[in-house]
Amino acid sequence: MDSAQQATALEKWGFPLLELYRLALNFYKQNSGKALHLSYEDNLKLIAFKQQATMGPFDAKNAPELGVLDVIGRDRRMHWQLLGDISKEQAMEGFIDLMDNMCTAFRPYIEAVKQNRDEKLKDELRRMEEEKLAREKKEREQKEILEEGYKEEMQRRQLQDALNKQTFLQFKSYAEKQFPGNPDQQAILIRQLQEEHYHQYMQQLHMHNKVQIVMDQKNISGEASDGGSKLLSNQIGDTASNSSALDEIPSDEQQQDDSSQNDFLILEPARMWTRPDIEEFKLQVSSCEGDGVLRLEHGDCVTVRVPTIPNGKSIYWEFASDNYDISFGVFFEWSKPTTTDVVVQQSDSDADEDDVPEDDTVSANEDLESGSVSRDLELLEESNNSKPFITPIVPEYRRDCFNEVYVGSHTYPGEGVYLLKFSNRYSLFRSKTVYYRIYYEH
Repeated sequence: MDSAQQATALEKWGFPLLELYRLALNFYKQNSGKALHLSYEDNLKLIAFKQQATMGPFDAKNAPELGVLDVIGRDRRMHWQLLGDISKEQAMEGFIDLMDNMCTAFRPYIEAVKQNRDEKLKDELRRMEEEKLAREKKEREQKEILEEGYKEEMQRRQLQDALNKQTFLQFKSYAEKQFPGNPDQQAILIRQLQEEHYHQYMQQLHMHNKVQIVMDQKNISGEASDGGSKLLSNQIGDTASNSSALDEIPSDEQQQDDSSQNDFLILEPARMWTRPDIEEFKLQVSSCEGDGVLRLEHGDCVTVRVPTIPNGKSIYWEFASDNYDISFGVFFEWSKPTTTDVVVQQSDSDADEDDVPEDDTVSANEDLESGSVSRDLELLEESNNSKPFITPIVPEYRRDCFNEVYVGSHTYPGEGVYLLKFSNRYSLFRSKTVYYRIYYEH
């Protein structure tokens, strides 16, 4: 197709020649005999241009024979022959110019099509630009998320590495006692203990942050300082440089002072893990003196009171059950022990609800994230009563201790009594048998 003719059509009409010809031909077909009324001669000229643009110059050899009475056919063939050897492009131009001269509505029609096309083009360009901007924004957000995730992962690893260094010797000593002469099993147990310790630490940190927000809102810090009491909490430093929480432990005078019961304490998290030798463990507990086998009927709750001992460093507990799970939690009562004996308190009612903080929900997620915190806030509001202050260490929720032995330990925060709570209150029909063992580290 001649480039000069293309440029002329584009400049004059705003369309390439071929597209303009198709628009003109479509206009002719749609409006002929309706809005477009042409003479017989004008129709013959348009048809001749159409045939020339479609098939080229007339060729008598290939033309079919006409009937004797086919007057219209002869007229069309004559007008086609009159066009001679003009090119298809010239025939298209002739068709377009003839339409423009004969029909005043043709040019407004082309203008309307052009405007509609330009608007569509603008809309398409606008849409493409918006998609490009949205895509770039999404890529930036994804990049920021990846960078933030990378930073968080690096901080998590630094924190976990720091915690692992602090607890390695203690966990290694315990693992050597559990699996003497078996380095592979010792390494597996150490990794399990370290992972559990990290999760417990993060849980305690999360709980501390929630409580601190509420404390700030209620101005508890100001009220406590005016009354002469001191709020003790974990001093959390920057995890990149100082990845451990330093717990402030009350002095002997503070523990003996009645006002110490108003202190809100968040302790070092407990370490908990499991081991598979459940049958051997239950046999040992059943055959040894000083350990315990508890029978909990449906609705029962048992609290094992374990006082801290002089020169003691930490407490260890182990427990398992027959066939069914049991709800378990650990709490610390800030009161000076009057005996070194372990005492078992059993109740089949809700009479001891105030003795040990409890969240009766069955869901572990709800217990971990909200149960202990909400109970702590209740204790804060009841800080003026005469009962010893109790701080949760391990939130109470159901444990599948019929599959494996649950083991845990906690470092003494000071003088007081550990409350190990076994609850069957959520069960309507089943009775449970619990095997437990408690020992100290000097």
